[in-house]
Amino acid sequence: MSISTSHRILEQGARFIGEHPASSGCPSMQFCPIYNLIVIHMGDDISLTKRLLEKFLVVADEKHFGRAAERLSMSQPPLSQSIQRLERGLGVQLFQRGPGGVTLTPAGEAFAVDAQRLLDAQAAAIERVRRVASGLDGEVRVGYVSVLGHYYLPGLLRASAEELPGLRIHLRQEPTATLADMVRSGTLDLGFIRDPTPLSADLVTQEFAVERIAAAVPHDHPLAEADDIGLEDLRNEDFVLPGAAALPAMAQQVQLACHEAGFIPRSRAVADDLTGLIGYVASGLCVSLLPERLRGFPVPGVAFVPLRGESPYLRTTVVAVRRPEADVAVLRLLELITRRNLG
Repeated sequence: MSISTSHRILEQGARFIGEHPASSGCPSMQFCPIYNLIVIHMGDDISLTKRLLEKFLVVADEKHFGRAAERLSMSQPPLSQSIQRLERGLGVQLFQRGPGGVTLTPAGEAFAVDAQRLLDAQAAAIERVRRVASGLDGEVRVGYVSVLGHYYLPGLLRASAEELPGLRIHLRQEPTATLADMVRSGTLDLGFIRDPTPLSADLVTQEFAVERIAAAVPHDHPLAEADDIGLEDLRNEDFVLPGAAALPAMAQQVQLACHEAGFIPRSRAVADDLTGLIGYVASGLCVSLLPERLRGFPVPGVAFVPLRGESPYLRTTVVAVRRPEADVAVLRLLELITRRNLG
């Protein structure tokens, strides 16, 4: 066998391990997880196991069979026989033998580089599969609604980069109902939404944060500069209301809060997302009730005024949504969220 042929075999081995770390479907190569071996079959005479490659590399490093045998915790004759079988199998001479030890031939030097590369590829493949299984590596697909991404995701991404650097987090923004369907179907691994009321029991929710509700009024509204107001102060205002189909929890929450304050909100318009709700308020046509955290956004034409009172309808819960059988990486990410108090 020529040097180029042996080089090609080793390169194929490295690619095989990276693509199929536990496969036995290749007729010329197998990976044995029980013995932690690479096995490259080269005919009836020789198989390139991890142990054989290690023997070769130790001899190449020590340049002496006796010292190499001692380092490998074995006797010299079996080591010499192993190297001879390796040379016969490859069809090349790897070492020049002399009274003072051995030196690598040009073919041996080339083979040493590729043998080390193959062992490194195996070690990397084993380490990666273990990291994935332990939730320390891989990809987690995370969805979120509207501006939750601006408040919570930066801290989550920063904490993940610090503690779980092997995880790659893929982000996607969608409405609540869409996120729930995507998590349920497995298109997303994790979703962050406000108020889990409309979710079915086949999804698991974990509280992430609680947000207050504030009044959103046009910037030139008489109440725009108030320190706080009572919800009843808006009884004579026109409202832009959340759409019951797209934002069912928020739509119900607005109705219940206003009912508790003694009035039914007068609908001027309906919007299916926060952007639409804010747009109507900015137009000066109406008011709305929105998460107080939006005060941190400089929205032209809109003022956010805190609401007095401790009504449960003046709070909205942000939850993380996952499937019951979520993998280890998702659970590690949720544990990180809880421990770092990212909400």
